[in-house]
Amino acid sequence: MRFAPGTSVRARAQDPDHHTRVPLYVRGHVGEVVEAEGEWPLPDDRARGITPPRVETVYAVRFPADDLWGAGSHMVTVDLWESYLEEAPSHEP
Repeated sequence: MRFAPGTSVRARAQDPDHHTRVPLYVRGHVGEVVEAEGEWPLPDDRARGITPPRVETVYAVRFPADDLWGAGSHMVTVDLWESYLEEAPSHEP
């Protein structure tokens, strides 16, 4: 497990030429790890027929709705695999 709860992370902004489970609306945005949800096979590898698929920690990451859509006072929580994330300085929006 790379990221502890409370860690600021950025969803990678890449747009791979294959399947990915990173929603477009969170790519490049900074959120906060809520919890690690265990280790699961990477869907990208499964979709591409890579056997066995890599197994990574999946994190619940929350993003301010206002940062994602310019409105809303609530948080949006998304499950993201570890390779979809990079650490971000905690002072970033």
